[in-house]
Amino acid sequence: MRLHRLELTAFGPYPGTEVVDFDALGAEGLFLLHGDTGAGKTSLLDAVSFALFGSVPGVRQDAKQLRCHNAAESAHTEVSLELTVRGRRLRVKHSPEYERPKRRGDGYTKQQATASLTWLDDEHEPLTRIDEVGRTVQHLLGMTKEQFFQVVLLPQGEFARFLRSETDERAKLLERLFGTERFQRVEHWFSDHRRALRAEVERAGVLAGGLAGRVAQVVGVEPPTEPDEPWLAALEAAARDAATATAAELAAAKRLRERTEGELTEGRALSERVRRVRRAGQELAELAAQAGDRAGWEAELTAARRALGVVAAQEGLRVVERQAQAAADTCALRRDQAVELGWDTAGDPRAAAGALREEAGELAGLVAEAERQAEDEARVAELAARLAAVDWDALGAEADRMTVAVAEARQSVADAAHAVAAVDGLRASAEAAASAVRHAAELPVAQRALEKAARDHTDAVDAHQNARERLLDVRQRRLAGMAAELAATLDGPCPVCGSAEHPAPARAADPVSAADEQSAHDDEQRVLRRRDTAAKALSLAETAVEALREKLAGWDDPAAAHRAAQDAHTAARELAATHAGRVGALERLERAVEDADRKRTRLAKDTASWEAERAEVLAVAADREGRLAAARAGFDSVAERRAHLLALGAALDAAADARSAAATAEARVAEQRAALDAAVAAAGFADLAAALDAAREDELMAKLDDQLAEARLRKSTNLEILADPELFGVDGDTVVDLPPLVEAADAARVRAEEAVAAARVAGARADALGELAGRLRAAWRELVPLAETFAELDALTDVVNGRGQNTARMSLRAYVLAARLEEVAIAATDRLRRMSQGRYAFVHADGAGARGTRGGLGLDVLDDYTGRVRSSKTLSGGESFVASLALALGLADVVAAETGGAVLDTLFVDEGFGALDADTLDDVMAILDELRAGGRVVGIVSHVEELRQRVPVRLRVGKTRAGPTLELVSG
Repeated sequence: MRLHRLELTAFGPYPGTEVVDFDALGAEGLFLLHGDTGAGKTSLLDAVSFALFGSVPGVRQDAKQLRCHNAAESAHTEVSLELTVRGRRLRVKHSPEYERPKRRGDGYTKQQATASLTWLDDEHEPLTRIDEVGRTVQHLLGMTKEQFFQVVLLPQGEFARFLRSETDERAKLLERLFGTERFQRVEHWFSDHRRALRAEVERAGVLAGGLAGRVAQVVGVEPPTEPDEPWLAALEAAARDAATATAAELAAAKRLRERTEGELTEGRALSERVRRVRRAGQELAELAAQAGDRAGWEAELTAARRALGVVAAQEGLRVVERQAQAAADTCALRRDQAVELGWDTAGDPRAAAGALREEAGELAGLVAEAERQAEDEARVAELAARLAAVDWDALGAEADRMTVAVAEARQSVADAAHAVAAVDGLRASAEAAASAVRHAAELPVAQRALEKAARDHTDAVDAHQNARERLLDVRQRRLAGMAAELAATLDGPCPVCGSAEHPAPARAADPVSAADEQSAHDDEQRVLRRRDTAAKALSLAETAVEALREKLAGWDDPAAAHRAAQDAHTAARELAATHAGRVGALERLERAVEDADRKRTRLAKDTASWEAERAEVLAVAADREGRLAAARAGFDSVAERRAHLLALGAALDAAADARSAAATAEARVAEQRAALDAAVAAAGFADLAAALDAAREDELMAKLDDQLAEARLRKSTNLEILADPELFGVDGDTVVDLPPLVEAADAARVRAEEAVAAARVAGARADALGELAGRLRAAWRELVPLAETFAELDALTDVVNGRGQNTARMSLRAYVLAARLEEVAIAATDRLRRMSQGRYAFVHADGAGARGTRGGLGLDVLDDYTGRVRSSKTLSGGESFVASLALALGLADVVAAETGGAVLDTLFVDEGFGALDADTLDDVMAILDELRAGGRVVGIVSHVEELRQRVPVRLRVGKTRAGPTLELVSG
């Protein structure tokens, strides 16, 4: 995988569009991504991750705030990455979900996340579904996003935690990287299968035990603890014998019961026939004794029925007499009411009523005119009040006051608007002044640091010059005494002349050995490194002082300027905060002025209209008043006089109607009396009194009729009973002895019922035992192989889960993770030895942890200086970084080989270099140089100043208030 071009818009801290050319950055195989803390370096790595997977590493993804807060509302947040994977060039784009302004109306709406993948080297259709793009990228890279975050981005802080973490935390990372979920699924499969099989065995055992208990309960014995076929066969045979014996007893009991019940039935039938004959004779004798009473009831009922018509005619007469009296009373009442209203009782009342209604009709029009007269008088009073209420002087003064208020409000809004426009600039000025104050405070410190660095550099140069002179002196003295040094080595023949004798070997006055020269050389190199370090520190101090001086250029008194800018910004901000309120107040005043102008115009028109209407109404009312006075004729109003005429006419009509109704009622009384006399004669009575004496109540007549009908029914029923052929020859005095027959039948029935119960119990016991025995044998046959299979699976599951016969106490998943960790330790040790000058090596420990924790995931270091294995937690800060980097690189190699994914041509190492000394930094940089061999590109993310001297190609991330800036630096 090689990156070519990254383009991001409104992403992270970047408000605009930024482009990173990885081809230019990776031309040398090694580049540095540097900048101040918080400038946005790591956000570029986040952008690479988001472009590929739509996600960023770690807790930054949990925040779900990938859009830049400073971006313009119209800017669309998007990250695009061009790369080559497995020989294919493509462009991947991702856009997160975020809130954007609505295109119509106010407020915000949700912008949905999008993704696309475009093939740049062929004409395949692009992919636009998020899930489809994610699967394709993961397939091409051959690793998940978690593996990519660990293998390509190499987050050092996380690997330092991984180096020092406990077993469980280390296992989580390894599981995430190596995808050992399938081994976990194998463990779960064994556990789940064992759980299911255990439940099945327990179910089969419970079923067999329950069936054995039910068999034992049926026969009343104790159940066996183990399967026992002879026990079961003996119980079945005993049950069958008991069923046969009870069946024979049941047959004999049934025969006896049938015979005794037949004899009892015959005796009861004879007793019933004798009872019926005796009962019928008694009933007929009683009816014969009551014959005289029934004849009297018959005569009374016949006379009462003849009197029914007379009673009805008498009741009709009473009704019409009451109606005639009510009509006479109403006639007198209506006559009195008409007299009270002014009738003199002379003439025809109905004719007088017609004349009164005609007179009232003539007054109807004048009633309406009288109502209009009252309305006109009220309208004249209302118009006079309205005209008196108009105050033109007050209205003019109010208009002048409002004009002045509007002018003042407009000036106030203009002042606030000016403050709103100036507040951002004043805030920027205040912030710039604050930065100048801070830089002014930092300058003396930087100058003191520069002076100290200059002194240290001078001392280091002097010390190096002295050490250099000492080295040259030692070398000169050694050269001068070289003959003596060679003479000291002559143990045999001279290597020049071959003589075995050495008559005058040279002697050195001040001998210098090779060890002395090497010591002087080591001292010179040590002081040289010190001089180089001091020179770098001096350069950094000079750069810092120069940068501060440039930032303070143009600032005479930063503190005073800061105070003035703060005061101006505060005043403008407070005034700007009132802008909306002042605009609202101005708008309300302007609306009030417009309303007042409209009110005055409308009032002038209304006043003129009121004056004209008042004069017109007064003239009409004066003309109408003469006609109304004549129509009232002594009454308070025309309406009152008309109402009196209508009331008197209605009273006369009512009196005429009542007189006619009274005459009609008297005629109906005479007719009803004639009808009553005719009804008495038709019923055959001598007079009305005789007819009313024979009349009876309806309830009494119904009772007499029921008694006569009952007597006739009893007589016919008893005669039919005696004529029944079954009772022929039966004497009512015959005596039947039933108790002995009942006792014999009861005893036979009890014996038969007991025999039935015994036979039913024995048969049911035999049937139930046979059915249960069959099910119990089937349950025993199922239980035995299940128990054997479960025992085998139980032992194997314990082994897979690190228990039982597993002496290593490691589960299958832990065993796989331990093997992977051992591979990582081997791969990381090679780099760790070189970066630590051969001192440290990783040691993988596969023993169980303390207090029963999972084993196989221990990771310590071997210290070559002491020859002992020590905990990784005892490493210093710089040593921890080196070990973490080696571990991260080793893990990257193993994961890449494990996943079989694309070749990782681009690698990022994020932070941690500030903890290294110069020698260790040299070794680490050598390892990174080796990583870029074969065309690999390595990007270092760090703010360490010394790396700028070592890495010629750099991408500088600048930190400004408007957002980060990117600058490519080469050389």
